[in-house]
Amino acid sequence: MSPQKKATAVSTSVATLLVFVKLTIGIASGSVAVLASAIDSLLDMAVSMFNFFAIKKSEEDPDDSYHYGKGKIQAIASVIEGTVVTVSGLYIIYLAIEKLLHESATKLLTPSILAMIFSIVVTYILVQYLLRISKETDNLVIKADALHYKTDLWSNAAVLLSLGLVYLTDIHAIDAIFGLGIGLYIIYSAYEIIVEGIEILLDKALDGKMVASIGEIISTHPEVTSYHWLKTRTDGTTNFVEFHMVLRPDMPLLEAHRIAEEVEDRIMELDHKRRWMITPHFDPYDDEEINTAMLHGKPLSDLGKVSH
Repeated sequence: MSPQKKATAVSTSVATLLVFVKLTIGIASGSVAVLASAIDSLLDMAVSMFNFFAIKKSEEDPDDSYHYGKGKIQAIASVIEGTVVTVSGLYIIYLAIEKLLHESATKLLTPSILAMIFSIVVTYILVQYLLRISKETDNLVIKADALHYKTDLWSNAAVLLSLGLVYLTDIHAIDAIFGLGIGLYIIYSAYEIIVEGIEILLDKALDGKMVASIGEIISTHPEVTSYHWLKTRTDGTTNFVEFHMVLRPDMPLLEAHRIAEEVEDRIMELDHKRRWMITPHFDPYDDEEINTAMLHGKPLSDLGKVSH
């Protein structure tokens, strides 16, 4: 089992445990903050299970039907995860408003406080584990999962604080107010997860510094005259790069292939955590104008006669 698949299995198990503890205490105590945290953990469990199968599919090699692999399923998973988090945040806000309007009291404060302390300790250990795996693999799904549980860590701390204040002041509206704040924070945290997933689905280019480094590697090779039509994207697992490089018109194909391999080797050194699919194109002259015309469906005859 790969580290990222193992990480999703661990997070699913932890979420299941926290659901049982917090849901039991939340229902018994009537605490909207604890119940909101339990609902969030229930969604965590479902999302982590989905992430396990998403990673499993994304690690499959390209085949006859999916020539570029299935890496983008990770981006789909992160968008779904972010959406689920947003919905849970909205539901928490609804519960908080309901409690404020009906002024219901929170019971079993001591067991609720102990349950949240337990939840914070377990979630903290899980977050540290997920952050380590995320750093090692640079996997989008694990990164989203780590961010999600990090958000849970802060929300659990807020729940604990609210319960402590209710215990000290006997003002039960504090529980609902904190629940409202947690809901808003959860929605805010989901934004980054959703945006990153959408950017991958829309084939956003690699980071600007990475693209600049790739361009520098191509242009500084002593036997490359120039380059153009550099395009990059990622699916979260594999970085895709294609470009046209201008070589001597009379250069043998074997020599051009050697140059491409040298350039590709240097590009792959930029990121060891992801796979690379690099597609170079050999040109005897700069034909960027022709490429642009083809992209926009314009007849090449409109460009005039190309001098060789």
